[in-house]
Amino acid sequence: MQRILAQCRKELAQFRRDRLTVALALILPVATLLIFGYAIRLESKHIPLAIQDWDQSWLSRAYIEQLFATNQFAPVRRAGDEDAIAVIDRGHAKATVVIPPDFSRRVEAKLPSPVQVLVDGSDVNNARVIRNSIRATTNYFMRVNDLLPGSERVVARVRLWFNPGRRESLFIVPGVYAVVLAVFPALLSAIAMVREKEQGTILQVYASDLRPVEWVLGKGLAYFLVGQLESVLVLTGAMGLFGLRLVGDPTPLLVGNTVFVSASVLFGLLIGSRASNQGAAVQAVALISFLTALLLSGFIYPISNIPFPLSLIAWVVPARYFMEITRDAFVRGTGWAGVWPAELALMGLALLFLRAVLLATQRMQLKD
Repeated sequence: MQRILAQCRKELAQFRRDRLTVALALILPVATLLIFGYAIRLESKHIPLAIQDWDQSWLSRAYIEQLFATNQFAPVRRAGDEDAIAVIDRGHAKATVVIPPDFSRRVEAKLPSPVQVLVDGSDVNNARVIRNSIRATTNYFMRVNDLLPGSERVVARVRLWFNPGRRESLFIVPGVYAVVLAVFPALLSAIAMVREKEQGTILQVYASDLRPVEWVLGKGLAYFLVGQLESVLVLTGAMGLFGLRLVGDPTPLLVGNTVFVSASVLFGLLIGSRASNQGAAVQAVALISFLTALLLSGFIYPISNIPFPLSLIAWVVPARYFMEITRDAFVRGTGWAGVWPAELALMGLALLFLRAVLLATQRMQLKD
């Protein structure tokens, strides 16, 4: 144990002397939180919408006001020569609503009055949002003005259970927390491992009586502590800037954070043991840790939407399981009953990475 602690102190001393590495460890995680937390928005707002009102009645104007009252659309003023199609073709609007001349007359006569809606379908997701929003607004307009035929026999009363305020930060920021801890501890440990090979100091380790497991655990413990410092910085920023608060039992997050940072550091050591230089290590961590944490962990897209066979990779992405833990800790609050499978999966992956690092270290020693 004393050898492991001595190795840990040596690594921390080297870490403090390298100002660039300190900046990488402490500034970039917070910058990533700010960029992702403020830049990513999953709900489309202020969509440019053009209106062609051929009716010009109080009813058509009320319908138009209802469309823009949702704050999801922004009005677009058409030029004199632009019709319903031209305003979309020129990219001035994402959708156009055309109200026919006999709109109010047919509505007051309780006859169907078709309203034409032209939607730019180049962005499929955005087009789906526009279509559903206009449909919902139209149904609401008909209901509040008693224009629906007959009585509604089934009325859905919808409640948003875990996030009634529809705060996107409650979904995005816990995911950013997982992405940051998946990337930066792995990056730092990978660079530290490769630096030993580039500077030749690893030969001193081989010549000493320090066992590979003691060397790996000492180096891993140092960057585990650095990773915990990063987690505190990011968590403090998330609570201060985005108003995140823990809900329910905090122990699943504490245990999951410990295991996940350990898995991230061990993965970085594994990459460093296989890479030939620091550039290759950085590229490997960026390609594997960052891309998988961003695209294959459920951070933005549901894992169920990932096509086969890429969906198989998601089963071995640690960020996927830690993201379940963070979102439960900050949003749902179900505790151990809801996240214990994710905790076990993280522990299994951490042990797998530890075994792989020890084997890679032994091969390095035999090779050198």
